Amino acid sequence: MADTDSFIPALHRPSSLLPIASHRDALLYTIENNPVTIVVGQTGSGKTTQLPQYLERAGYCNDNKVIAVTQPRRVAVTTVAKRVAEEVSCEVGQKVGYSIRFEDVTSAATKIKFLTDGLLLREALVDPLLSRYSVIMVDEAHERSLSSDILLGVLKKIRKRRPELRIIVSSATLQAEDFLNFFKDEEAQDGDHASQEEQNGRIVSIEGRAFPVDMHFLSEPCEEYLERAVKTIFDIHTSEPVGDVLVFLTGRDEIETAIEMVADRLPSLPKDADSILPLPLYAGLSTEQQMYVFESAPENHRKIIFATNIAEASVTIDGIVYVVDSGFVKLRAFNPNTGIETLTPTPVSKASATQRAGRAGRTKPGKCYRLYTESAFDSLEEATVPEIQRSNLAPTILQLKALGIDNIARFDFLTPPPAELIVRALELLYSLGALDDYAKLTKPLGTRMAEIALEPMLATCLLNSPSFNCLSEMLTIAAMTSLQGNVWFSHDNKKAEESARRKFAVEEGDHLTLLNVYQAFVTAGCKDAKWCQQHYLNFKSMTRAVSIRNQLKRYLERFGIDVGESLSATPSDPVLRVGGMPKPESIRRCLTSGYFSHAARMAPDGSFMTVDGGTVLHAHPSSLMFNRKADWVIFTEVMETGEKTFIRDVTKIEKSWLMEYGKDFYRVKGN
Repeated sequence: MADTDSFIPALHRPSSLLPIASHRDALLYTIENNPVTIVVGQTGSGKTTQLPQYLERAGYCNDNKVIAVTQPRRVAVTTVAKRVAEEVSCEVGQKVGYSIRFEDVTSAATKIKFLTDGLLLREALVDPLLSRYSVIMVDEAHERSLSSDILLGVLKKIRKRRPELRIIVSSATLQAEDFLNFFKDEEAQDGDHASQEEQNGRIVSIEGRAFPVDMHFLSEPCEEYLERAVKTIFDIHTSEPVGDVLVFLTGRDEIETAIEMVADRLPSLPKDADSILPLPLYAGLSTEQQMYVFESAPENHRKIIFATNIAEASVTIDGIVYVVDSGFVKLRAFNPNTGIETLTPTPVSKASATQRAGRAGRTKPGKCYRLYTESAFDSLEEATVPEIQRSNLAPTILQLKALGIDNIARFDFLTPPPAELIVRALELLYSLGALDDYAKLTKPLGTRMAEIALEPMLATCLLNSPSFNCLSEMLTIAAMTSLQGNVWFSHDNKKAEESARRKFAVEEGDHLTLLNVYQAFVTAGCKDAKWCQQHYLNFKSMTRAVSIRNQLKRYLERFGIDVGESLSATPSDPVLRVGGMPKPESIRRCLTSGYFSHAARMAPDGSFMTVDGGTVLHAHPSSLMFNRKADWVIFTEVMETGEKTFIRDVTKIEKSWLMEYGKDFYRVKGN
């Protein structure tokens, strides 16, 4: 008998064993003969990693053409690109590359390019027919992200001008018919139906090799799903055979709390038991941190991955046998009346719950523990509401206008957004100065706002900053608020962390404090990791801020804006004056010129009220304005957790500035 101890398991399953392999020839034939192919396959069938390689080998990259594969999430873009680069034995950025906001890892040699759907839309601003691409694959289209919906509408227009372009829409659920009908509707109305079917598109189904998954529901609803999740993990760990656990939670705060709760309970494990290795997976993590979840657990350890819905469809993690589903997801919800977009924990849809459970049956039979009752599952919505029906559409409309699509109402949406969301977005863009009285893009402000990779309010602040004489400072603030991750390191020693933060604190609020942090990092800290450690700052986030700032600076230089640097004085230094106005005031005025619609007034109890008095907001505990006095403030981020709506990145302003910089906006509201 062979000595099995001398074998080690392979890191990857050979691609020839993936379900898609047996469909290779049929897929290539279908794609060659149809402009649109809808590929239906479970996550893990190999469609994202293998199909681009088949196409490249079949000659779709001849004549310097590129194959684009879009993903709704940055995490998926980076992990899939690394995986495919490994499979074709190249460095990422060579034959296989990726592009996400503020990070382009491609070269002239890149043939297969993974990117977010939002970034491909941005490329269309420069190349409206996306002419460098021979094939565009929109992956995970069933997630119905805002950008992928718009991208499908743009591709439908491009197709009329580029019949040779091959469009592949891949989806894990049965929305395939909707996608196919979307691409063929107006042509199928005139002409022979059967031949239309031929020339329009085909649906190809790939079976995912799934193992059975046992479902477990709670008999009674639970109050605290976080505590219940941690209890369930320890129950699995002490009574179930080997296999990693994937836990679905709603966001970073919950994930960090859960990891602390697991750490607190670890000592209670029996001495001879295997240990637990808790790992986070959410959008704000650096690429390196995200990679840990894909590595095998150390010996005598069971991996417990706490993830947001990122792990639901976009990425495949081997070794998962148990899934714990909280039953909630954080969804964007935009209120057109208040103009505030919140991230709100919402019950998942049946489609999402099924996707989550499916993660457990990838390599062998698994179990899914749902932290809700079976009757609660039966009452869930069938599918999640598409993002386009619940989002702030200002960035989308700005982009469509920049793509030359002026009549928004006539644009072919997969699902049309509610009229009030469009009206609200047009009002905001008009009051920011991006649109004129005829709802056309203004030049140069509107076109520049569309081109710069920032959301409209922040883009306005940056583009207005030269007139407030604070361009250099605004560049820094824009870079610091665009970071996905946190600038501060959480630490067990909360007191030391607090006092470290206080060193940088600026009375006027969070934006000026972030500016202080950055200036200290590039001057006193000399961009040094040790210095960051001493000051409880995240070195990776800070280095990324430097890189984002440089990219934003290049945008401005391209627009012909003079970017002179003046980083010598600290922003709280009252000696520094601009045209008779102290520098902090000019920065705060500049911020108000973009964020006037995100204004709030402090109530006697220390909470804040929106201008219309309709919404109560609270300063987030991480904000400087937590437990501080300020009459009026503007804020850049809103999040809902449980009962409260929190605001982050808060800065004190004067009430009179709102009328000065947002007069069109507030007049529209009739105040």
